[in-house]
Amino acid sequence: MDAHQTITCEIPMRWGDMDAYGHINNVEVVRLLEEARIHAFGPPGGTGAPGETPPVDLFSSVATGVQALVVEHRIRYTATLDYRNVPLKVQVWIAGIKAASLDIAYRLLDPVTDRVCVKAHTTLAFVDGDSGSLLRLSPEQKQRLAPFEGKGLFG
Repeated sequence: MDAHQTITCEIPMRWGDMDAYGHINNVEVVRLLEEARIHAFGPPGGTGAPGETPPVDLFSSVATGVQALVVEHRIRYTATLDYRNVPLKVQVWIAGIKAASLDIAYRLLDPVTDRVCVKAHTTLAFVDGDSGSLLRLSPEQKQRLAPFEGKGLFG
């Protein structure tokens, strides 16, 4: 990995996340990505109750009515992710900052072996909730994310 800051999260696996083979179901992996994203960048403003300050306060600092919407997920399963009753290790960083979107990269690691089981990217865009218009990232948002910007996973 290149010289950027990475946010490491521990996300609990749930018994119900497991499929008939004892692996975390692929649909549940998307939920784990969301949990890691919220842990790293905060919950959207106006949702939930106050809690811990995230490593990078991005989502909760946007103006009222602005939504952070998923544009695309890209997921590569590199090894089976078996259910364990200990939290999953997830590394999160910014794979790219564009004018009106950002790419978040993730690595999901087996919490016992540290083997990388999943590599993923999520592209997000900020949208005005009333008009549906795409919003550009502000210079402040780009500055806040810059220390966490590194290479993507899919070349």
